[in-house]
Amino acid sequence: MQTTCTTSGSQFSAEIGGPGTDRGVIYRWFEAHAGQTPDGVAVGLEDTVLTYGELNRRANRLARRLRNLGVGPEVIVGLCAERCPELIIGILGILKAGGAYLPIDPAYPAQRQVFLLSDANVTVLLTQRNLLDQLPQHAARVVLLDETADLPADDTNLDVSASPDDLAYVIYTSGSTGNPKGVQVTHANITWLFENTHAWYAFGPQDIWTLFHSVSFDFSVWELWGALAYGGRLEVVTYRVSRSPEDFYCLVRDKRVTVLNQTPSAFRQLIRAEEAVNGKASDLALRYVIFGGEALDPQSLRPWFDRHGDLVPKLVNMYGITETTVHVTYRPLSKVDLVGSANAGTPIGRPIPGLRVHVLDKDFRPVPVGETGEIYVGGGGVARGYLHRPDLTAQRFVSDPFDARPGSRLYRSGDLARVRPDGDLEYLGRADDQVKIRGFRIELHEIEAALARYPAVRESVVVVREDAIGEKRLIAYVSGAAPDPVAIRHRLAEELPEHMRPATIVVLPALPLNGNGKIDRAALPNPEEAKPASGRVNLAGNEAAVAAVWGEVLGCVAGPDDNFFDIGGSSIHLVEVHARLRVRIGGDLSLVDLFEHPTVRSLARHLDGRVGRVAAPNPFGNRALKQREMLAKQRMEREARR
Repeated sequence: MQTTCTTSGSQFSAEIGGPGTDRGVIYRWFEAHAGQTPDGVAVGLEDTVLTYGELNRRANRLARRLRNLGVGPEVIVGLCAERCPELIIGILGILKAGGAYLPIDPAYPAQRQVFLLSDANVTVLLTQRNLLDQLPQHAARVVLLDETADLPADDTNLDVSASPDDLAYVIYTSGSTGNPKGVQVTHANITWLFENTHAWYAFGPQDIWTLFHSVSFDFSVWELWGALAYGGRLEVVTYRVSRSPEDFYCLVRDKRVTVLNQTPSAFRQLIRAEEAVNGKASDLALRYVIFGGEALDPQSLRPWFDRHGDLVPKLVNMYGITETTVHVTYRPLSKVDLVGSANAGTPIGRPIPGLRVHVLDKDFRPVPVGETGEIYVGGGGVARGYLHRPDLTAQRFVSDPFDARPGSRLYRSGDLARVRPDGDLEYLGRADDQVKIRGFRIELHEIEAALARYPAVRESVVVVREDAIGEKRLIAYVSGAAPDPVAIRHRLAEELPEHMRPATIVVLPALPLNGNGKIDRAALPNPEEAKPASGRVNLAGNEAAVAAVWGEVLGCVAGPDDNFFDIGGSSIHLVEVHARLRVRIGGDLSLVDLFEHPTVRSLARHLDGRVGRVAAPNPFGNRALKQREMLAKQRMEREARR
């Protein structure tokens, strides 16, 4: 399949105020609105707002400081900050100085942060005072986003000669060789995306968006500029609210959000949350809900369509890849999609105008309609390549044999698809061991490489299994010299971000092999079947009820001192546990209670009225502890603002 649609992108850029040759530079779009509507609200966080004029002036002061430190075109600046207005100021300041931003999630393990800073040759790092103690040792010059007294006084726009071909950001994705790889995206890639999707959405100053996703996830690029490039308002969602579907639903309702971007996993939680708070269709101001980040099962939308219909808001599925700048295809969804075959793939629709999408076989030939092939993408969204990885860039960004123009390239996605008789694309999964979980792209080989570095592990394999609520979970199977799952989990917490750590580590005497001597993945036991009987404890009362619900949701046997997050639980599972416990036990039970009482015993005592925490047996890397610390910090910040 080849698509070569085009649109009048340059005319559109000029209409929104892109100045002359700078129309391909994304922050110029923001500056145009800051000049035209300086009193319009640009960013909101709870009760705090920044106007376009204020945001522009603060970013200009920061940009001048960065210029004084040598930041300019092709200079990569590290950005490690919590979700707050200063995070947005940091991104704008870096771009206005001519540099490119490298997002580093504060929750990343120290080893991961060290690798990113070193691999990208970061010489300047933007962060916040409260994060300094959490950062690893590094050689970069630190600029604190929350301390502005030493910034230059000049807050006017900088006279920086920016080019559309300049680097705008580098986002690292999981790598099959054991280390993540940095994807280089230019200003031209970003402006291309919005120029060529404008006809569908007509985003504008009337729109209110949420920054729901981490800036280390490229869906955030769509959220950030979808608001600020069009004069709209961006509501920053704190980590706490992003992990509480009911609170997030209330934010979407109360802030009158019009454009919502979600992974399918997160949206399923939002559907449940709306039901829990007895929400009505008339409560929301949504125009669009846009899906991305992972495969969508249309059947999961049935409760939403039953409540809202399929006209307002319009639901759209957009398949995308970090290497092709967030989005590749567009597919409006309707109730008709609920009638499809259970064996069908995910409908992802047609390419964005200006993109060339081919479905090819292993010999680089287009496959017939209905046949399975690999997706190759060419056009304005294709990124520059991988940072400092010319070998991998040459493997994945290949010459385009279907386009005679010099330099035309295709990105080889590794994704499988077929073309339907109606011309729509249907996503069918991966051609390799890469997976997507909650929007994060994960190379299973990177996890296996981390396991192999642990001395007690002789063999390892990582697979993905669906749990009782249909969520994908990483399961690691290991064998060796008496490997300790707890010690392995601690080791992985030092190297891998949370979304890449296995939910369960199963120890086997040896991994099963097939007739060819390869690991037989089909013969790997379910984690529940592999758990020894000695790990099963008889419980009573609320302990039994809590353990039973955990077992239903996580598919395991929970002991009294097992930590919910250490036996495979995530925030998604916590929402399901919360709903089931409220039905089974009743009473006033909040999601915060579950975070603050992460073991069966401590939660049961809380439910019994004997409120008190029982220390988790393995506090190292304890996610619940981190959640409590973040909650306490946010409460203190709110009190300080009052």
